[in-house]
Amino acid sequence: MNEFDQKYRARFEKLSSTNVSDALDALGYKGSTCGIRPMIERWNKIVGPAVTMRMTAAGQTPQKHHLGMNAIASAKPGDVIVIDNGGRMDTSCWGGILANAAKTKGVSGTVIDGCCRDLDDCVEADYTVYARGAVVCTARGRVIEESTNQMIQFGGVQVRPGDIVMGDSSGIVIVPQEAVEEVLAKAEQLYEKEEAMVAEIKAGADILEVDAKYNYNKMLQK
Repeated sequence: MNEFDQKYRARFEKLSSTNVSDALDALGYKGSTCGIRPMIERWNKIVGPAVTMRMTAAGQTPQKHHLGMNAIASAKPGDVIVIDNGGRMDTSCWGGILANAAKTKGVSGTVIDGCCRDLDDCVEADYTVYARGAVVCTARGRVIEESTNQMIQFGGVQVRPGDIVMGDSSGIVIVPQEAVEEVLAKAEQLYEKEEAMVAEIKAGADILEVDAKYNYNKMLQK
């Protein structure tokens, strides 16, 4: 078991992406993305260290191998593959063959600033993909893999190899690797307060009194 699994995975899995997003806001980190969603709503929450991949237009640089293969080869069980395709909606950069290979490797999932395809194959493989959408168009002749495991931009957020990626039905957040403990501690604090608020509201407490007690608007202060 690696260090992330030993120290952090279970703690992240208890939380939601919104808890983590709020913690990032409170601590002054930019890590929340917009518009990147699970392609199948029932797919699992994912969390793990990032393996990054940057795409570029076909013909810009020589292509050594088919896109995605180097990222899968370098990934460890539990990692998340993060693809920067610049938000392109006219071509895929992930499909069924890659999903099956990544699933076999033990990768947690793939998140794409762009589109995927072969959703039926991904479902059959039980492999989770987050993206801006699905498209039938192949990457071949349109985009190629420019680099693997270098810093990328993903949904307006900088991502480095090893940063922590978390996704659920609300979307994707990125936690800087050097701030994991700090962000987790704040997210757990927010989670506990929100759980207490909901419990009191469900028990019949007046929502204005609950808000005054917990001061919801100030919860995001350090």
